[in-house]
Amino acid sequence: MGELPLLEARNLQVHFTVRRHRLGSAQAWLRAVDDVSFEVAPGETLGLVGESGCGKTTLGRAAIRLAEPTTGEIFFEQKNITRVNGSTLRSLRRGFQMIFQDPYGSLDPRLPVEDLIGEALDIHGLAGTSRMRSERVANLLKDVGLDSSLAVRFPHELSGGQRQRIGIARALAVEPKLIVCDEPVSALDVSVQAQIVNLLRELQRERGLAYVFIAHDLAVVEHISHRVLVMYLGKVVEMGPTNSVCRRPKHPYTQALLSAVPVVDPSSKRQRIILSGELPSPIDPPPGCPFHPRCPIAEPRCRNEVPALRTFEGGQVAACHLAK
Repeated sequence: MGELPLLEARNLQVHFTVRRHRLGSAQAWLRAVDDVSFEVAPGETLGLVGESGCGKTTLGRAAIRLAEPTTGEIFFEQKNITRVNGSTLRSLRRGFQMIFQDPYGSLDPRLPVEDLIGEALDIHGLAGTSRMRSERVANLLKDVGLDSSLAVRFPHELSGGQRQRIGIARALAVEPKLIVCDEPVSALDVSVQAQIVNLLRELQRERGLAYVFIAHDLAVVEHISHRVLVMYLGKVVEMGPTNSVCRRPKHPYTQALLSAVPVVDPSSKRQRIILSGELPSPIDPPPGCPFHPRCPIAEPRCRNEVPALRTFEGGQVAACHLAK
């Protein structure tokens, strides 16, 4: 792309200690994110996809220091944000915000909309007078397609789509350059999902925003993302431009995910790939390729040798011994 990345993660790992047994004292490491590196350019959308439990939400939270990395480094505008805390980190947070999956649970039910949005303005000293604060909130509501009269409402008085728009307005309040969107449409009706995705795209065009868009639905990710990162058991299994990954997937796991995406044209229907077994535990991952217990084309070496990420034509990378 020829420009410096806005966000860069290098060899990021996030491990948690857990008990092996409910009544036991023995502890083990849960490898939620295991040696992941990626970049996000200004104005770009990177889609993170994978099954529930693959580590994509933890990766998104760790990228903006809402979850603490175990090892690795995160750079925002070339500043290493893994080495700062307190007021320094708080000042940097103005540059990156998050939209949460649950549009109700992420909003304080005791506060009216004006305070839900205005709180961020207060924290970063952007409110000025109370009149300026109210005007700014009204403009933000307008920007996300809501009437300013909703400023006096409480979250329980709003629909799910309206609450998610409030969450977007709250993220926009401090004029960030990057927003991590943690499955922002998964809890909404299908018709409302399309409206929210289109709103995010419009805001990106108007404000030059960069997104890390987390989802398990590849159809949504394909619609909004410039590049896609596919995760499995805490690791990157494939990454590259959206068109390349969705049209010519290299990794068997990506191929299986894409085979489940509904298509409008029956003539272009993909062959359904059914994966056997369940997602292995990140506490005790399998040796070799983490996908081999469920892979329909696995060979003996897949059970013992960890595949490295290999680069293919068009900048696509995949961690598979058999990818071509």
